[in-house]
Amino acid sequence: MLVLAIESSCDETAAAVVEGGRRVLSSIVASQHDLHGPFGGVVPELASRRHLSMITQVCEKALEEAGIGPGDLSAVAATRGPGLIGALLVGYSFGKAYAAARGIPFAGVNHLIAHVHTAFFSEPPPELPFVALLASGGHTALYRVDSETQMELMGQTRDDAAGEAFDKAAKAMGLGYPGGPELARLADKGEPGAVAFPRSWLGPGSLDFSFSGVKTALTRHLALHPEWDESFLANAAASFQEAVCEVMAKKALEAARGTGVGRLAVVGGVAANLRLREMVADLCRREGISLHVPPVGLCGDNAVMVASVAHSLLREGLVSVPCEDVFSKVEPD
Repeated sequence: MLVLAIESSCDETAAAVVEGGRRVLSSIVASQHDLHGPFGGVVPELASRRHLSMITQVCEKALEEAGIGPGDLSAVAATRGPGLIGALLVGYSFGKAYAAARGIPFAGVNHLIAHVHTAFFSEPPPELPFVALLASGGHTALYRVDSETQMELMGQTRDDAAGEAFDKAAKAMGLGYPGGPELARLADKGEPGAVAFPRSWLGPGSLDFSFSGVKTALTRHLALHPEWDESFLANAAASFQEAVCEVMAKKALEAARGTGVGRLAVVGGVAANLRLREMVADLCRREGISLHVPPVGLCGDNAVMVASVAHSLLREGLVSVPCEDVFSKVEPD
């Protein structure tokens, strides 16, 4: 099965051709960082317009790099949500039209399930069931993954997502955009215990997250020390990163331990953070839990993960019909 997949939930226009759900023939990601950088964050209307200008050429390039033509495709897939509605409409509408023109099936894919599917590209991939920590710019949640198309929510953030907290912290410190990677680079030069930022555990047994408190603590710390030098900012960045990653790592381990499955995956854009990877790997080694983290290139938004989910949906006969729109079926089962 050859699937052309499209991802346009936020500020990347992505397309990929994947064979059999796992063999990646091409993966194209057109970033919009240059467009949104001056604003310090994604401007939804600008993102939608850039998707409109890029979607055709990105899909054509994906087919070209895969060495196939439109007539070779078995199906088309696109992200249906959650995400920025205008951005989603571009990729989803294009995908539906492309499939209809070729007379082949179309699958609308949940963005969160797609991120979880990147775990299947880790070495080795996890056996089912497993627990997944999904940490990205818009979502931070823990799931028990029972099949390739079904997962159960175990806990989620009550306010900011982890990636959002990193981006806002970076903006408060005057760093570049996107803020998360910039903060991580600066944190490498600092001491993670230099500032005693709080950790929000939300009570015994809670698998929910909250990052608004540590973000407020950072803002106050910056305000109390108006003269910043590189050492001060590096220590603040390292301490902030340590607080956020420690909560995610320990709650993920608690979820994996509590379910008894013995397998944990870390996915989403924040899974590219090296400190988070180190923390989770250390805790998993102590507990004898197998850890599965996808390649860094698949942590952020991409279309390979959309194709992987689509393959599973189509095998189960779960085809989207032409009348379905991007507002339908955005929550994972």
